[in-house]
Amino acid sequence: MNATPAVADDLIVIGKIYSVHGVRGEVKVYSFTDPTENLLQYKTWTLKREGNVKQVELVSGRGSDKFLVAKLKGLDDREEARLLAGYEICVPRSLFAELTEGEYYWYQLEGLKVIDTLGQLLGKIDHLLETGANDVMVVKPCAGSLDDRERLLPYTEQCVLAVDLAAGEMKVDWDADF
Repeated sequence: MNATPAVADDLIVIGKIYSVHGVRGEVKVYSFTDPTENLLQYKTWTLKREGNVKQVELVSGRGSDKFLVAKLKGLDDREEARLLAGYEICVPRSLFAELTEGEYYWYQLEGLKVIDTLGQLLGKIDHLLETGANDVMVVKPCAGSLDDRERLLPYTEQCVLAVDLAAGEMKVDWDADF
């Protein structure tokens, strides 16, 4: 394990280590990528937890029904592996594939101000949820927002009218029939 991770501002969380697997130092991982196995394409991970940062190399990995199992270089002991539980798995955003016009990674949408068709500020996107039918934006109130309500808005063409990353804004029609 290496102690020289990438610049923290450039890192995107793509998963989390949550437990050990077996007795040979493998770890169980929740993947935030779609499909989940895409996490295994990244061979160098920066792990972050409560101010601790370390860099590790992925030796191998495989999918399971509900999680991934990963083998990290130099990690051969179950008790050592247990110490990694709770670490977020991060990679530099520069490793992400370029998207086509109108497509966005979730991290790009988080923090955007959400404005309705009347020009009212509804809040900021705190995070997104995958629901099966469509993704859902969790919009939390912020300074200057219309009210103190948290809103769940579908990330659909009917709701999202425009995204302006440079301005840090998203225009929505939240009264539309979904």
